[in-house]
Amino acid sequence: MKNTAHTEYLQLESVLIKPVDSAFVSQEKIDQEWNDLNYLEKPDFELAKEEYKNFEVIFLNKKIKVHHLSENDQLSMDSMYCRDASIATDFGVILCRMGKTERQGEPLAQKEFFLEQGIDILGTIEAPGTLEGGDVAWLDERTLAVGHTYRTNRSGIEQLKSMLEPHGVEVVVIELPHYKGPSDVFHLMSIFSPVAEKLAVVYSPLMPIYFRNDLLRRGYELVEVPDEEFESMGCNVLSIGPKQCIMIEGNPVTEQGLRDKGCEIYLYKGEHISVMGGGGPTCLTRPLKRSSNK
Repeated sequence: MKNTAHTEYLQLESVLIKPVDSAFVSQEKIDQEWNDLNYLEKPDFELAKEEYKNFEVIFLNKKIKVHHLSENDQLSMDSMYCRDASIATDFGVILCRMGKTERQGEPLAQKEFFLEQGIDILGTIEAPGTLEGGDVAWLDERTLAVGHTYRTNRSGIEQLKSMLEPHGVEVVVIELPHYKGPSDVFHLMSIFSPVAEKLAVVYSPLMPIYFRNDLLRRGYELVEVPDEEFESMGCNVLSIGPKQCIMIEGNPVTEQGLRDKGCEIYLYKGEHISVMGGGGPTCLTRPLKRSSNK
């Protein structure tokens, strides 16, 4: 059995999440924060809790070890999207520095969890660098793609390289477009979600040509997300094992495209926990370890 954090698609063994009760906390907190955090609409606390329970049960039914982040009154409701505050590597966790100002306390809160669990810290992104976990994705065990976006800047990328390149990891920089600008949440994983070896869900209209061509050169098959399913996060797909995919309900074309490739699909209703806040299943999770029988 081989265990590694350097993959987006092998069998998920353990995952870190922050449930609605600990992130949204109350309807009052939602009422105070949602507009300033650029949510599309105001989530309903009770409906969000129900959606999240159905989301979490997917992991529990698959016997995946689930760790919870606790409530922290210094953090915003955005802390539910816990992928962004850290990057898991085989050499220890990298603590990010958030590009969204309201989220800058999240890495420190996650650090407390990692230290309690005896998980090593490889390093911390320092000012003026910014780096968010949604902007990084493993292409293979020795190649990490990182998006240069409004949330992840050049200094953050150079710090990431300085931590990983001495360990033999190549960091490939993907220059992403302006799209909707600095206030929008637009990460690398908004347009690229690996779901199996050499299989990924992509939204090609916002992909740099060189990156898309590089994926094809590497032998990837691409499941294309149609325009009408991009805003509903059809491209935000979490693999919990090779060709085992968690998706938000309401993206039937992408769902069928994955089924046509032999994928098993687990759907959850994510209107209040995903669509309104712009964070799909990859954003809601910080995978810690995955395994392979190879």
